[in-house]
Amino acid sequence: MKVSGIIVEYNPLHNGHLFHINKTKELTNSDLIIAVMSGNFNQRGIPSIIDKWEKTKMALNNGVDIVLELPAVYSLSSAEFFSYGSVSLLNSLGIVDSICFGSEVGDIEFLKDVSNLLVDEPPLFKSLLKEKLDNGFTFPKARSAALIHYLKNKKHYSEEELIAHLNSSNNILGIEYVKSLKRLNSNILPYTIKREGGAYNSTSLNNIFSSATSIRKVLKSNASMEGLISHVPPNVYSDMVELKNKNYNFPFDFMMYPYIKYKAMSSKKNYFELIPDASEGLHNKILKSLEEAKDYEQCIDMIKSKRYTYTRISRILCQYFLGFYEYNTLEMRKESCPYARILGFTRNGASALKSMKNNSAIPLYSKLPKDINQTLKLDLQCTRSYSILNPYISANEDYLQSPIIL
Repeated sequence: MKVSGIIVEYNPLHNGHLFHINKTKELTNSDLIIAVMSGNFNQRGIPSIIDKWEKTKMALNNGVDIVLELPAVYSLSSAEFFSYGSVSLLNSLGIVDSICFGSEVGDIEFLKDVSNLLVDEPPLFKSLLKEKLDNGFTFPKARSAALIHYLKNKKHYSEEELIAHLNSSNNILGIEYVKSLKRLNSNILPYTIKREGGAYNSTSLNNIFSSATSIRKVLKSNASMEGLISHVPPNVYSDMVELKNKNYNFPFDFMMYPYIKYKAMSSKKNYFELIPDASEGLHNKILKSLEEAKDYEQCIDMIKSKRYTYTRISRILCQYFLGFYEYNTLEMRKESCPYARILGFTRNGASALKSMKNNSAIPLYSKLPKDINQTLKLDLQCTRSYSILNPYISANEDYLQSPIIL
């Protein structure tokens, strides 16, 4: 049996995701798809508009065979740690033959060239990087400039295509996936599919492959859901309509703001300084903006800069809301994923679970263990916090819900 892994968020699952699932099967000739999926909070620092159990049902109804939860310490991190957590989880299962992901470039050899360069760091690349840093470049800009210079001369890519490729969000993730495979000395083969349709952060429903961002915008505006019919699989559309009819509360980022502000204003200590991504004095700037801003958007706009992106600030605020400062997340996210939590599986997936249990280097959890480590403890805390934004979900949902079986 050939097994392929995919790394997803499904916020929500749309036609582009269905294309990815089907194309993965075709490209890798796989018999079974394992999805590592973000839980109730996503990499951009936003709550998932649909909880992880409902997302699991949607995934299983659209071609995924097993859904595993990516712990929040990775799912709410930069591309590097998000990718490492996901890939290390798939690698530890011992049955995954390939991973397949979308990218703007659609060229796995390009992604391998960049990844190899970043992992191996040949002398010329190191020299170029040092030169840029000595000239006052920030590390990300220095690394990007060194990459462009090196690849332009050694691999004969044009400067224009390098600039475009290295600044595209899914290419960045793809590079990190391949880097992680190399660092883990993994036998898993990487494949990539050229992304179709709307860009990752596009806000317009402009074609059949519209982005999750544009779909969330419709839900946020409380517009008629009929406009989504041609942009999500039919079963996803019917599920979302059913949820809305049950008064399901689709959570959005701005809903966290009153709780973040209350916590910050009522605390004697600035706990932002304990969040690794809020280093270099950024924690003071965040607290000041919370004192002055009227709402979530204004707060982020007051903080963001060329150095500190909107997404990074959003992620820090979300980490604060979830209480990341109570954990040593700096060290936790550097380690390989310590367990695999099963959110759901199909009959086809059930046939592979025995093989997974026999080959996995990490424990598999279909129910919560007696001894809960820090990574899992943080996930349980995330569910409790999510229940504040989405009362449809119990604070104890992780204890009450068994894996979805379809």
